[in-house]
Amino acid sequence: MDYLNHPFESKRNTVFAKKGMVATSQPLAAQAGIEVMQKGGNAIDAAIAAAAALTVVEPTSNGIGGDAFALVWVKDKLHGLNSSGPAPKSISVEAVKERGHDKMPVHGLIPVTVPGVPAAWAALAEKFGKLPLSETLKPAIRYAEEGYPLTPILGKYWKLAYSRFKETFTSEEYQAWFDTFAPNGRAPEIGEVWTSPGHASTLRDIGETNSRSFYEGQLADQMDAFMQKHGGFLRKEDLTAYKPEWVEPVSANYRGYDVWEIPPNGQGMVALMALNIFKQQQKPVWQSADTFHEQIEAMKLAFTDGQAFITEPEAMPVETEHLLSDDYAKSRAAAIGETACDPEPYELPKGGTVYLSAADEEGNMISYIQSNYMGFGSGIVIPGTGISLQNRGADFKLDEDHPNVLKPGKRTFHTIIPGFLTKNGKAVGPFGVMGGYMQPQGHFQVVTNTVDYLLNPQAALDAPRWQWMGGKKIIVEAHFPNYLAQALIRKGHDVQVMADGGAFGRGQIIWRNPETGVLAGGTEPRTDGAVSVW
Repeated sequence: MDYLNHPFESKRNTVFAKKGMVATSQPLAAQAGIEVMQKGGNAIDAAIAAAAALTVVEPTSNGIGGDAFALVWVKDKLHGLNSSGPAPKSISVEAVKERGHDKMPVHGLIPVTVPGVPAAWAALAEKFGKLPLSETLKPAIRYAEEGYPLTPILGKYWKLAYSRFKETFTSEEYQAWFDTFAPNGRAPEIGEVWTSPGHASTLRDIGETNSRSFYEGQLADQMDAFMQKHGGFLRKEDLTAYKPEWVEPVSANYRGYDVWEIPPNGQGMVALMALNIFKQQQKPVWQSADTFHEQIEAMKLAFTDGQAFITEPEAMPVETEHLLSDDYAKSRAAAIGETACDPEPYELPKGGTVYLSAADEEGNMISYIQSNYMGFGSGIVIPGTGISLQNRGADFKLDEDHPNVLKPGKRTFHTIIPGFLTKNGKAVGPFGVMGGYMQPQGHFQVVTNTVDYLLNPQAALDAPRWQWMGGKKIIVEAHFPNYLAQALIRKGHDVQVMADGGAFGRGQIIWRNPETGVLAGGTEPRTDGAVSVW
C-alpha cells in the first residue's frame, strides 16, 4: 500500500521487517510470538504463542476461559475460525428469572458460557501450524512460572478492577479470583513481578493434551466440580460437546479494497454495514465536520441494526446477505440528514479483549482476537488453575421475542472481531481494534484512515477517535480537534471529551507489500503494545 505525505503526525514510527512480525498489546507476548517463529514456527504458531502469553501478561483483558476468533491467510485463501462457546445446556430464561433476575447479570456464575480459547489454539495448530502446541505454549508457561513485571497500562486497569471487585465480589465463589490476582491482599503494582503457578500448570496440561484436558479431562472435571458446588450451570458435558467452527468470512468492498470479518454471531458485520452506508455519501475530506458527521451517522445506523438483528445465523430475522446489500446501504444512507438523528432499527423487508496480528516471510498472515469480556470476565476463577472464566452470557436477552434471547446451547451476539484487508484478491493484511462495542467503530475508522486518507499503519492507529455511545451521544479523545467537536455539537451531536484513551480501543495493523514482501506494522499508543520483528 502506498502512503502519501500527510499532515497528521504519528506518535510512533511504523515498524518494517522482512522475515516475520507480531503486533499486540504486550511486548512480552509479541516477543513470545517471534521466539516461536525463530524456532521454526510460522505466523499461525506465533499467533498462538502470543495469544497464550497474553492470558498471562494481560489477564485484565483475556484468559484461558474466554472466546476467540481468527482470520487466517494461507496459500492465497482467507479462512475464518469462530471459537465462541454456547450457553450451557441446563440454563434457560426461566432458570435465570427464578434466581431473581429480570436481565442477564454481568458477573458471577450465571453468564459463564463454554470457553473457546483452548480449542482455538488446538484447531489453528492442527490445521495450519508447524509446531506442536506443547512447544508453542512454552513462552507463556515460562512467564507464568517465573513471573514478569507489570507494565503501566496493565497495572492501571488491574488496580481499577481490584478496587471494584473488593466491594462487590464478597461471596465464596469469588475467593479464587483474589487468591490468583491479588495474592498479597491487593493488586500488584506497576513494575512488581507477578507469578501464577496454577496458570503455568494449566497451560502445560493444555499443550500436552492438545487442549483435550480442558474439555474432556482433569481440567474439565475441576470446572464441573466447582460449578456444581456453587450452583453454576456449566457442566463437563457442555465442555466435551464443544467444537470450534471453521466459517466462510464475509466482506464488503470499500473503494476498491475488500474488508473481511467473521460472520454472525460476531458484530464484525456492523463495521461492514457502516462502511457500505458511508461510501454512499460524498467523497471524504480529512478533518471535515461534514465527513465526521456522516461517519458517525452511518455507524449509529449500522450499530442499531446490528444490535437488533445479529445473533446465531439461524435465529436472525434477516439474511446476512441483505444487510450487506446495496439496497440496504442506500436505504440507510438516505436516512442521514444534516443533523444528528436518534436511530431506530431498520424496518425489515417483508418476507475491557486482546488483539494480535502476525505475518511471516512465506506470506502467511493471521488476524486473531480473544477475550474474557468486560476486563477480567465473570470474576469466577477455578481454584489453583489460573482459569478465569468469561461472562459472554451477559449479552443474552431474557425477552423471548428478541433474536438474541437466551437458549440452552446457543451462542450470543459477540463483540470480539478480527479484521482483514485484501485488494484484487491479494492480501494487504490483518488489523483489529479491541474494546467491546468500540471494536466495529475502531475497524471503521482504521479502514477509512487507511483507504481514504492513505495513512500508514501507525498513523491510522494514532489518529484521534470518536465513539458513538447511543442516541445522540458521542465521546471523543482529548486530542480530537476542538473546532471539529464544536462543529459536531452544532449539528446536534451530544459531544463529550474523554481523557482516558483506553475507552477508544487498542489495536494493531500489519500490511504486506505484495511486490517486495516487506511487512509494515503499527501498534497502539493507548496501550503497552509492541511490534516485535525478525
